[in-house]
Amino acid sequence: MVKQTVKKAAKKSAAKKTVKYIYSFGAGKAEGNGSMKELLGGKGANLAEMSGTLKLPVPPGFTITTEVCTYYWNNKRTYPKTLQADVETNLKKIERETKKQFGSEKNPLLVSVRSGARASMPGMMETILNIGLTEKTIPGMIAKTGDPRFVYDAYRRLIMMYSDVVMEKAAGIEPKDGEGIRKILDGMMGDLKKKLGVSDDTHIPAEELIKLCAQFKATVKKVLGSAFPDDPMQQLWGAIGAVFASWNGKRAIAYRNIENIPHDWGTAVNVQTMVFGNMGETSATGVAFTRNPGNGDSHFYGEYLINAQGEDVVAGIRTPSPMNRWSANEHSKHLPTLEKTMPKVYKELDKIQQKLEKHFHDMLDIEFTIEDQKLWMLQCRVGKRNGTAAVQMALDMVKEKLITQEQAVLRVTPAQLGELLLPAIDPKAEAQVKPIATGLPAGPGGACGKIVFNSADAIKLHEAGKNAILVREETNPEDIEGMRAASGILTQRGGMTSHAALVARGWGKCCIVGCGELEINLSAKTVKMGGKTFKEGDELTLNGTKGWVYNGALKMLEAGEGNKNLVKFLALCDKVRVLKVRANADTPEDAANARKFGAEGIGLFRIEHMFYGKNSDKPLFILRKMILSASEDERKKAVNELFPFMKAAIKDTIKAMAPYSVTVRLMDPPLHEFVPTLPEKQQELAKALGISMAEFKERAAGLHEVNPMMGHRGIRLGVTYPEITRMQARAIFEAAAELLKNKVKAVPEVMIPLTCDAQEIVNQKALIREEYDAVVAKTKVKNLNFSVGTMIEIPRAAVLAYEVAQEADFFSFGTNDLTQMTFGFSRDDIGAFLPEYLKQGILEADPFQTLDQRGVGMLIEHAVVEGREAKPNLKIGICGEHGGDPESVEFCHREGFTYVSCSAFRVPIARLAAAQAAAKDVLAKKKHK
Repeated sequence: MVKQTVKKAAKKSAAKKTVKYIYSFGAGKAEGNGSMKELLGGKGANLAEMSGTLKLPVPPGFTITTEVCTYYWNNKRTYPKTLQADVETNLKKIERETKKQFGSEKNPLLVSVRSGARASMPGMMETILNIGLTEKTIPGMIAKTGDPRFVYDAYRRLIMMYSDVVMEKAAGIEPKDGEGIRKILDGMMGDLKKKLGVSDDTHIPAEELIKLCAQFKATVKKVLGSAFPDDPMQQLWGAIGAVFASWNGKRAIAYRNIENIPHDWGTAVNVQTMVFGNMGETSATGVAFTRNPGNGDSHFYGEYLINAQGEDVVAGIRTPSPMNRWSANEHSKHLPTLEKTMPKVYKELDKIQQKLEKHFHDMLDIEFTIEDQKLWMLQCRVGKRNGTAAVQMALDMVKEKLITQEQAVLRVTPAQLGELLLPAIDPKAEAQVKPIATGLPAGPGGACGKIVFNSADAIKLHEAGKNAILVREETNPEDIEGMRAASGILTQRGGMTSHAALVARGWGKCCIVGCGELEINLSAKTVKMGGKTFKEGDELTLNGTKGWVYNGALKMLEAGEGNKNLVKFLALCDKVRVLKVRANADTPEDAANARKFGAEGIGLFRIEHMFYGKNSDKPLFILRKMILSASEDERKKAVNELFPFMKAAIKDTIKAMAPYSVTVRLMDPPLHEFVPTLPEKQQELAKALGISMAEFKERAAGLHEVNPMMGHRGIRLGVTYPEITRMQARAIFEAAAELLKNKVKAVPEVMIPLTCDAQEIVNQKALIREEYDAVVAKTKVKNLNFSVGTMIEIPRAAVLAYEVAQEADFFSFGTNDLTQMTFGFSRDDIGAFLPEYLKQGILEADPFQTLDQRGVGMLIEHAVVEGREAKPNLKIGICGEHGGDPESVEFCHREGFTYVSCSAFRVPIARLAAAQAAAKDVLAKKKHK
């Protein structure tokens, strides 16, 4: 399905007559710029911006556009006819700028080939370094560098990467976790280090590396059935093809599915001059951030490795050193900082990072290499950050006047905000125990769960509804689905810029990396730490904010408690947003929670939910009597018994939400569900009704409906049994009147459910008005204001909205049922078929999670227009759970809703989503001007 999507996108590019497939950059010039991410990918666009606009030291290179990727997949993995000539032309440009030649025996040019989608996908696609290094070019490299150890180390790296990334995949081999050619070659490397008694790659002598490279090549041929290519152009085209192929690799597809990145975007390919951070003690490579991505601190932050290539930092195979004092942690504070070891280079890098942040107005992730004291910028991109850091940065950048309030609310994703609402370890419980291990705090919050050692087991545990802690030596892109499924991640190796840290930070996943004291035995499925051996299934608790590991499951707290930045940021959102945000709440406790999260009223108080909670036995018994009554007298008696309980529930809830409005939905119980099933409860009820068990069963059978969701419920109950509507109205108005007498502001809104015709509202409003008049006369309260509206959840009501609005004071869209009835899907039964609809791309999203804007949305849009034409000031809201879904909230903003309403814990997300929708409008208007 994914490949077909890419093919469809390719048809547009194929229709063009003249297409520029390659854009060059370097030497202070560039054919593209930072705004061309769709064509050049994020990496290529930013390389062009750094080189051409900012004149930064960027190694020369060129970008093959995303259009070639779509062509590649549309044409059986072939390229446009002009591409080969274009690549050769642009290689010559690099040769002129570097004064080197690709494939030259005396003065060889080496290049890297990297992917670059328009959205960052760290580690999900392929990279190959040192391309152009062959048996013929090696002597020239040795002559130029004077260091055979460095040259053969670069050669063994090329063999390892190329055989894994290009050759194995070209052979159609899909190795299992922990297998494959790369694992074999890594094992040979490990054996050599063990034999030599060295722990670091840099300590392997040149003569041993020469032998190792020969052994590598022999092993590659034996395992994969073909020889490692010793031709520079063959290496280059193999690498380019591997990057394009990796767009539809298993891990890339999985990551896009998780991150909701479109499958038809494709990736660009960046071919760039190699610069070497592994040429001795005057060279280094590193990854840095213009601010701390873990907590949002505004100091320059990063890590580097002396005598290393970029893959060494990201892979976490050596402990990186801190960039400066702000970057040091418990594991690296004893290591020399770049600020001290290379002060001149550090000062230049610091100036560049300041320039980049001021230019892009955001926190950036920077990759750099230092070759013999010369600084080169390899990449910059908007840096991934966790929720804590995202909120801190947004607030700081507004204060620094780097961004506007509107830009600030767009800097925090709903998922990141959700991280601040994630569980954390109870400080009291944590204070009573000591960590059994410590590592680097790479992901926020706390997590506890059962130990697993591979992705498959993490997924199985997650599917079983249990929490997993994924324990690995180091994660790699193949672990992506297991990392997503796990509650927490713990690795033995890796720094704050390792794969695990980068991915976990982007997801807000609790993660600890670089926990060196772990002793992992994968075959036995055990891990030793703190003097104890833990087996698979044992429980651990992680504090990802501090990097501490605890034995067992510690008590967890609700998140968000006492988070001052969260309060400040949401206050900023409230300044920007236009939509009001209410909550769906059914009890005083729910209402209090909703107030705590910033709700501005209750958009849905389901009155029958008072029968579901604690202390509900007596009112539930009375309700059952009412439902099973066979005469009006029986029913009225039960209704009058129920009245004080209903009034108390309404009164307490309105009081908890004062001074905001509370929308009370009249009863909408599925009658048959309230009939007791236990024999003793049935006998008790029959006795209360004064009937035999035979008659009880006869009455219960009479309530059975073929399709209860479309049966005797909602407004239909009020039409057939008006005494039920009267009792509810009286309970609402008496509760409000008593509160008003006690100087508590009460603003009740009566909502009639399941309307399909305006005449139903006319019928019920007459009863409600009579009860209102009676309560006012009885209580002498003059300031008892109320409104009567309806829930639009039946397509016919949406179609006839003009008529309905003439009788209703407000509309509230019940999108759960509206979706159900529009699609003809029972939301209780979709599990049998909806997953397949999503997998095959028949539907883009679950319509019960994200509002279907094309179908259900069209009905809503029609109802809003018609309703406001009939009554211009008609209040309009949404009370289905779509009210807490960011995409759906944006739709509601666009359609001019008054408010959205969602469950209490989704209120902060809805506040952010409403602010983001308004911010987009403001920024779009500014751009238009």
